[in-house]
Amino acid sequence: MIEISTERLFIRDHKPEDIREYHRLISDPEVMFFLPDLLSTSLLFSQKSLDEAITESAMGKERTKYFFAIFLKTGEYVGEIGYTVTSKDRENGKSVHLGYFSLKVYWGKGIMSEAVKAVVDYAFGRGNVVKVETGCLAGNKGSEKVMIKAGFIREAYKKSHQFLGGKWMDRVEYGLVSPNHR
Repeated sequence: MIEISTERLFIRDHKPEDIREYHRLISDPEVMFFLPDLLSTSLLFSQKSLDEAITESAMGKERTKYFFAIFLKTGEYVGEIGYTVTSKDRENGKSVHLGYFSLKVYWGKGIMSEAVKAVVDYAFGRGNVVKVETGCLAGNKGSEKVMIKAGFIREAYKKSHQFLGGKWMDRVEYGLVSPNHR
């Protein structure tokens, strides 16, 4: 089981008992507005998603999805963070795509920036990752702010990338290369 600790946070692989909080998060339409494909409409959908994360965490070296639950050190559930391996090269390492989201009560408190930095440090230090990519719809200013605060560099701006909320929305893409591979 992967466990990552920061000054305020405890980040770990999922456990079956996470279902209640996990479902509360991914079934919230406001929190999941920019991630409609992940919005849960039933406890069964949420359970299936959580089970996938738990199964993946047991895959050892074959693991391609690193999805973690975020908690305050006081025990309160905050949200989710993780990455998916998008390419692998035996000699050079992995490229991954990072994603994150949290309960609304934790927005704007620097918690997600702290979690992103910790998970990126883990990926670079112990995960054989050489590049982390992430992005969001341009209207998701809070998410973009997290990327910037965590040291990511903007690499692309995609016009009319996704239809959401009745209109076409632009997307921003960010990346960060491991300090050992610059």
